[in-house]
Amino acid sequence: MNKTAKKTLDCFVEKFSASPHLYFSPGRINLIGEHVDYNDGFVMPAAIDRGVYYAVAANNSDTINIFSLDYGEQVSIPLNEVRKMEGWKNYVLSVVNQFQLLKKNISGFDAVFGGDVPIGAGMSSSAAVEGGLAFALNEIFNCGIDRVELAKLCQRAEHGYPGVNCGIMDQFANMMGKKDQVILLDCQDLSYQYFPLRPDGYKIVLLNTKVHHSLGSGEYNSRRKDCEEGLMIMHSDSAVRSFRDVRKPENLLAYIPVMGEQVYRRCLYVIDEIRRTQLAAKCLQENDIVGFGKLMFETHEGLRSLYDVSCEELDFLVDEAKQYPPVVGARLMGGGFGGCTINLVKEEGINSFVEKAGADYQEKFGIEIEIYEVNTSDGVGKIES
Repeated sequence: MNKTAKKTLDCFVEKFSASPHLYFSPGRINLIGEHVDYNDGFVMPAAIDRGVYYAVAANNSDTINIFSLDYGEQVSIPLNEVRKMEGWKNYVLSVVNQFQLLKKNISGFDAVFGGDVPIGAGMSSSAAVEGGLAFALNEIFNCGIDRVELAKLCQRAEHGYPGVNCGIMDQFANMMGKKDQVILLDCQDLSYQYFPLRPDGYKIVLLNTKVHHSLGSGEYNSRRKDCEEGLMIMHSDSAVRSFRDVRKPENLLAYIPVMGEQVYRRCLYVIDEIRRTQLAAKCLQENDIVGFGKLMFETHEGLRSLYDVSCEELDFLVDEAKQYPPVVGARLMGGGFGGCTINLVKEEGINSFVEKAGADYQEKFGIEIEIYEVNTSDGVGKIES
């Protein structure tokens, strides 16, 4: 049991004087396929060995008590008064609300959660918070919901009280992840395949800019609105039902007078990224890590120049990676506006790369980056103590 799990368990026992069930809920990386899960695209996420730990037990009352180790705060509220609040509380209370909307027979419970996945770093700490609680409640109260439906429940929860209109990718990876595998997820019909991820001689390295984004600020939702507007315009006079029906990017050019430049660029990025993710799956099948990395660099350029979700700090780190031969691919990961870059790096070049990138970044921005080597993990589950 690692120190975060033990701290979570010890805190629960101290606060509630009971023996809880313990769960691990992973964060995720997304190798490629960014901002297309809400656009009927393909994505390629994996659960990772960093995430959120939950200690949970029924308390034989009608009140829920949830304590956040990371914030040092607790919410206590009767089940019949569950409502929107603020901050982290919205993520857990919205999960409870979704069980209530499904008429599932949950009663009062106590919970403590804490994580070792950085908040705002693009590793989907929010889906880990949602998924851990949803999985625990489903098991403890015998609700009988399968993992795919739990992922959908958690997506609805994030749409709810937090107000972030996210796609399904983060929650799906959290529930369905497998160690040493990535998921090629078709976000149109939720069909999926697992691909082995054992890039011999390479490691996945995340560099955290320490610039934190807030997707609830509206930038994420505005990108989604632009895409919906573009799709509606294309749908009005053609057989286009989704972005996947646009086979060639140049077919978009005729719509610029109606779309305007901004909506056009958003749509062009989505069409390109759907194609790139399909090519990336082929690269994995052929064990072409270098080809995969080139597609990652292309994705970052699209996120920077077409989708406008990058920032100076992220661009700086990706530009550093491009100049360093052991890095075969790099891009921003997650919603953007800060967070992490994900890098595919030859093992023998990792130390010199992170030292140089870290020193240059600190000189430029006065910020010390955080560095994470991550491994793939199984999806959310119970820890047998």
